[in-house]
Amino acid sequence: MPVHLREVVAHLDTTLEIERFRDYGLNGLQVEGAPEVDTVVTGVSANQALFERALDLGADLIVVHHGLIWGGGLASVTGPTARRLKQLLAHDVSLAAYHLPLDKHARLGNNTGLADAIGLQLAGRAAFGDVRGIELGLSGTWPESLSRDDAIARAAAGVLGQRAAPFVFPYGPAVVRKIGVCSGAASDLLEAASSHGCDLYITGELAERAAELARELQISLVALGHYATETFGPSRIADELRMTFPALSAHFVPVPTPI
Repeated sequence: MPVHLREVVAHLDTTLEIERFRDYGLNGLQVEGAPEVDTVVTGVSANQALFERALDLGADLIVVHHGLIWGGGLASVTGPTARRLKQLLAHDVSLAAYHLPLDKHARLGNNTGLADAIGLQLAGRAAFGDVRGIELGLSGTWPESLSRDDAIARAAAGVLGQRAAPFVFPYGPAVVRKIGVCSGAASDLLEAASSHGCDLYITGELAERAAELARELQISLVALGHYATETFGPSRIADELRMTFPALSAHFVPVPTPI
C-alpha cells in the first residue's frame, strides 16, 4: 500500500532536524512528483546516472545527499540541470535532498557512519569544528593506540577496502591516539581537528591549501574520497525508511566516483 509523499518527507525533515541548519542548499523536498510513494531510491548525488537506475527500479521518490538546488536557487534551467529535471518530471518522480543534516545526524549521518566504518569506539566520541553554527566533525579513539602507518591503513581499509589508495600527508605524531573525521570536502576543519587534539584527521576531498597546513600543524591528513565518505548516510536513510514505513521498498543505489 503506497505511502503519501508528504508523510515520507515530513518524517525525514523531522528526523534530520533540518530547521537547525543554515545550509548551502535547500534541505527537504526539491522536486515534487506523484503524491504517493511505493519505491524510494537513495544515493549520494542527484545526477543522470542515479536517476536512470532509480527509474529502472520504479522509484517514485529519490533521496540524495547532494541535491539540485544550491545557494539562492536555480539561476537557469539549462544543460544538465534541464535534462535532470526533465527525467524527474517526465516520470512524476520526486526528489528530496539532505546535506549538512545528513552529515551531522548522530544515528543516520555520514560522519557517524564513517566513524563506525573505521572502528572508532562509541564511548568518548565528541563533536568539533564549526560549520555555519554546527559542530560537524566527530572525534574518537580506537581501543588501542596505533602507529601512524597502521592507523592510516586501518582507516583506508575500513572505507575503501582494496578499491583505491588514499591521499596521505603523514605529518602527525608517530603514534596515533585520537582521530577526527568529517566526510565530504571538509579539509577546512583541519585546524579545528588539530586544536581538538587529533593526531590524524580523515576527510573525503582536499583543498590545495590543506597539505601545507597539515605540515605546519604537525597533524596527519588522509583523504578517502568525497563520494566514498558520504555513502553511509544515504544507505542508512534507506534502512530507516524500510523500518519506519514497512509498505515501502527502499534501496541505496551506488554510483561510485573516485573523487
